[in-house]
Amino acid sequence: MKPRPRSRVRPRPRSGAGLCRALSKLGMCSRTEAVAFITAGRVTVNGATCLDPAREVDAQRDRITVDGQPARPPARAYFMLNKPRGLVTSARDEKGRGTIFDCLRRAEGPLPRHIAAVGRLDMASEGLLLLTNDTHWAARITDPRSRVPKTYHVQVDCIAGEKLLARITSGVLAEGGQLAASQASLLRHGQRNSWIEIVLDEGRNRHIRRMLAALDVGVLRLVRVSIGPVMLGDLAKGQMRELTQDEVRSLGGPPPWRDGG
Repeated sequence: MKPRPRSRVRPRPRSGAGLCRALSKLGMCSRTEAVAFITAGRVTVNGATCLDPAREVDAQRDRITVDGQPARPPARAYFMLNKPRGLVTSARDEKGRGTIFDCLRRAEGPLPRHIAAVGRLDMASEGLLLLTNDTHWAARITDPRSRVPKTYHVQVDCIAGEKLLARITSGVLAEGGQLAASQASLLRHGQRNSWIEIVLDEGRNRHIRRMLAALDVGVLRLVRVSIGPVMLGDLAKGQMRELTQDEVRSLGGPPPWRDGG
């Protein structure tokens, strides 16, 4: 009788990533900076200097240090900014235009690394903009499946009647496809223009402007006043403040995912 062949135990696969990517995911530096740190001999993995930026590591299991200090993600930070009109929602602009980071640089005290905007407001729009270094939290808010409502106050160049409000919520065929709002109501009006409140539970590029343009309505001002239950309130234009713990939790809270995953 032939002996049975021994069963081979396959090694458990590691959910790893390249070392430079792992350092970047931890929020310690950019990938370019990580490559420079590694090739300069400033990074160790499990006690040994590693010079290979592509070496596979597991940030949860391997002991990684930079300049002798354990590689850990920075403290999570959550802010809101009252974005002024005329600024680009990015860190840099190839055309030399002002960006929201001009406001951030004027803030008191140093900001955590890798702060970025959660979603966007176009250059002509203003109001509530969230900023964080917590990519998981940001992804939860911007994921279309989350359907986080965003409320805007929009000044238009006409008197908004019931017919216009109904068209906004029923949907219009605009450039790029069908666009609609979940809610639309009149706030106030003058002799020639009016302010309407529009609530979106999805956010496509220039959604409101394209939707109103398809209805031959011009936008004079567009201000985002809330994201979910988080309100802009009386925060001054160009100013920022840290979100409260309750505000962070109301938009999904610090999620249970592990950093670096």
